[in-house]
Amino acid sequence: MEIRALVFDVFGTVVDWRSGVAREVRRQLPGVDAEAFADAWRGRYVPSMDRVRRGEQPWTSLDDLHRASLDELLAEFGVPGVPADARAELVLAWHRLTPWPDSVAGLTRLKERYVIASLSNGNVALLVDMAKHGGLPWDTVLSAELFGHYKPDPEVYDGAARLLGLPPERVLMVAAHTSDLAAARARGLRTAYVHRPAEHGPAATPPPGADPEADVSVASLTELATRLSA
Repeated sequence: MEIRALVFDVFGTVVDWRSGVAREVRRQLPGVDAEAFADAWRGRYVPSMDRVRRGEQPWTSLDDLHRASLDELLAEFGVPGVPADARAELVLAWHRLTPWPDSVAGLTRLKERYVIASLSNGNVALLVDMAKHGGLPWDTVLSAELFGHYKPDPEVYDGAARLLGLPPERVLMVAAHTSDLAAARARGLRTAYVHRPAEHGPAATPPPGADPEADVSVASLTELATRLSA
């Protein structure tokens, strides 16, 4: 593969969103089932973005979508009286997620040979905070916010290649989600699948161990670096 740049899905692929959100829920909402709350919050992620993608509401950042979902969830979980400052800290939990153990080492190796960038539905401020918090060594932060569209809209993948100044076939999309990879392939990007069986917790059905349509399937970002001779 004559790849010049790698772009990465972030939530679930590079960072462990479930543990990070649950940790903040335990701190701010004692007595609430933190893992169940994190799962329910993540469960509103795609439906909230789909409302924007369908034009049912104007462009709204992921931070603001998370806040709207949070307000609904607090009522559902029986804690509607949470003060505004605690709600703000809960939203910021998504800015302070911990990388998977292999992520920083793998990205650091890949950066030596390739341009590496996020390509996430997270807004720019969220992704910058996350990179600072977790030591993610991006060359640049690419976000759906830059294109006014959420993945899997084609504008996101087209826009990433355009901003990187590369034809799409020179860009490798890296993700733990086969739907993201399928959308990237439809726009001409090459694809790499990363198996993250712990993303949704120990009780969840694990994702497939490989994507048969991907150019490469790996179990970690360090393995990806090895496969790409980085």
